[in-house]
Amino acid sequence: MFPIRDHNPSGRTPYITYALMAVNILVFLSYVGLFSDERALSRFFFDYAAIPARVVTGEGALTLVSSMFLHGGWLHLGGNMLFLYIFGDNVEDEMGHGRFLGFYIASGVAAGMIHILSAPDSIVPVVGASGAIAGVMGAYLLLFPKARIDILLILIIIFRVFPIPAWIMLALWFGMQFIGGVGSDPNAGGVAYWAHAGGFIVGILLTIPLWLRLGGPGFWRRTDGHPPHPEARYSTSRIPKVRR
Repeated sequence: MFPIRDHNPSGRTPYITYALMAVNILVFLSYVGLFSDERALSRFFFDYAAIPARVVTGEGALTLVSSMFLHGGWLHLGGNMLFLYIFGDNVEDEMGHGRFLGFYIASGVAAGMIHILSAPDSIVPVVGASGAIAGVMGAYLLLFPKARIDILLILIIIFRVFPIPAWIMLALWFGMQFIGGVGSDPNAGGVAYWAHAGGFIVGILLTIPLWLRLGGPGFWRRTDGHPPHPEARYSTSRIPKVRR
């Protein structure tokens, strides 16, 4: 079960969201050939991925930023870009282009630091935009808790698209990250659950000032938690192309 689109069209072109997607894809294409050479890939990740044991000593602090634009494979990249595409445009629309870029970088850096705090002695490289995108998802939850998200449910050979409120989808996602973080060893590699959960919380906290400027609880009352404009409508009888 994963989201494929929302019913929340943005009011202006999300240039930063598109630019971030382009940079992530181009950076991945620049080193994808190294996946056939494990030693070369390890050297590359040593230089540009965030390695907790290095960062806590003050070495490689900039990797907290560079690691946000690296991915461990096509599925890793594709999943992150899908989430950024779905949730990024509306958050950028509310924040403005420049503030959204700063928010995205700050969320990613904070998520990386939270992961490092969970495993300060780890020598496992951390890569991916997931922490920053988790921050975007946290902002989306605060601003549009009842926006409809279309979920693609796959049950063996049955494919079904159905809409659910954003708060349900995002709460389930956060719950899975929290449970995964409690039940896993961050020193063993795999998914950086605490970066995801931490980035999500940081995203909410960083968005509170904007939410208050919009009216806080009054903003929710005016919109009933929905987007402050007419929602897009899609047929759920088939899987059409995503349109904005």
